[in-house]
Amino acid sequence: MSLSVLVVLVVFGIALSVAAVHFTGGTTTATLAGADHALARFAEDFPDERPRTVRLTADNHAAFLDLAPQRCGIVRSIGDCFLTRIVTPRDILALTREGNVASLRLNDFTWKGGNFVFADEADALAVAAALQGDERIRKAA
Repeated sequence: MSLSVLVVLVVFGIALSVAAVHFTGGTTTATLAGADHALARFAEDFPDERPRTVRLTADNHAAFLDLAPQRCGIVRSIGDCFLTRIVTPRDILALTREGNVASLRLNDFTWKGGNFVFADEADALAVAAALQGDERIRKAA
């Protein structure tokens, strides 16, 4: 078999594999249907917790749940699944808020955080306030 035929076969095989993953739903991103969906998903991993308030991001890819003073539950879509965490001020490397965007950087090698856009500034402010723990974070927010 010539080298050019082999290259064509390899490229075609890779393209076919990528297309198969895409068309079978491998590139979809999970979305939260609402506050009840976020509560149910969080309860699967943390059944003993009793969240008080749920704040969804504007794109419904994340939810922040008030648990207690300076504790916050997070449900975040990662691909077609959801990641859940309980975050305290000790877990935060950086927290900033500008308008309706809260940016969170965590001290967790499995998930570093991200930028979260809320429908209004009040939700972003409430999330930042729930996670404030020391003077360093208050100045950044």
